[in-house]
Amino acid sequence: MSKNLKKSVVAITGAGSGIGRALALQCAREGAFLALADVNEQQLKETSEQCQSLAAGVMYDRVDVAQRDEIYAWANKVSEKFGSANVIINNAGVNLSGSVGAMTDQDFQWQMDINFWGVTHGTRAFLPLLKKADWGHVINISSLFGLISMPNQSAYNASKYAVRGFSESLRMELALENSSVSISCVHPGGIKTNIANSSRILEQVGPKLTEEQQKNEFNNKLAKTTPEQAAAIILSGMKKNKSRILVGTDAKIIDLLQRLLPAKYQAIIVRVLGLRRAQLERMQTAE
Repeated sequence: MSKNLKKSVVAITGAGSGIGRALALQCAREGAFLALADVNEQQLKETSEQCQSLAAGVMYDRVDVAQRDEIYAWANKVSEKFGSANVIINNAGVNLSGSVGAMTDQDFQWQMDINFWGVTHGTRAFLPLLKKADWGHVINISSLFGLISMPNQSAYNASKYAVRGFSESLRMELALENSSVSISCVHPGGIKTNIANSSRILEQVGPKLTEEQQKNEFNNKLAKTTPEQAAAIILSGMKKNKSRILVGTDAKIIDLLQRLLPAKYQAIIVRVLGLRRAQLERMQTAE
């Protein structure tokens, strides 16, 4: 079935910036009706204003995806305005970096409420609307850390692996139902967004980098893909009905590493980070 976005209804969380804004603008250019949501009202309004002259129609609402009732209320508003929906893009997410021992229960809950429960509630709230439409698609944003694990990313890894498992299971259920709805799980690599700058950083093990050094390293060395490039890859993958969408060369390399060395990659990462920690310690001693 052709997934033409013209006159289709696309709902996007985390639409105020980054990949969410880029997706909104690309869908607007393709003539979609947009339902945009974000917890940051000012950024959300800016996205909406940029889409107004391009999209078939735009509505936007402040939604905290960590709050189940807000997601379902938003889905009801979308239903009242448009009658159904074709695409839900569960994009909103946050990052928490810290060792397991440094994190509190509240830290873990904050991470899971947004990254996992925000995705599952968004999916379940919109699924009836997607099934009412001629065609429907769920796009859930995981991460390359939904493919492999990293030290100091236990809560983030847990949330993104959970998104992947949930999405892959639901895709099989929809196929067994012969549903007109499908689902894709997206694994972005380093994207030039604000997620690193707004992340929570706690005490970590391994190389001792300051919070500023960690953010600079991500922004200057790891973030190689633009939000616009990511949006184009994601929408192309959706139209091809891909189960897994890898965004960026780094995501493709990590996917290959995990396939070739499903268990041994952990020892390689520990070795590399151990060498880097020793190098930093020598540099600090020299100073």
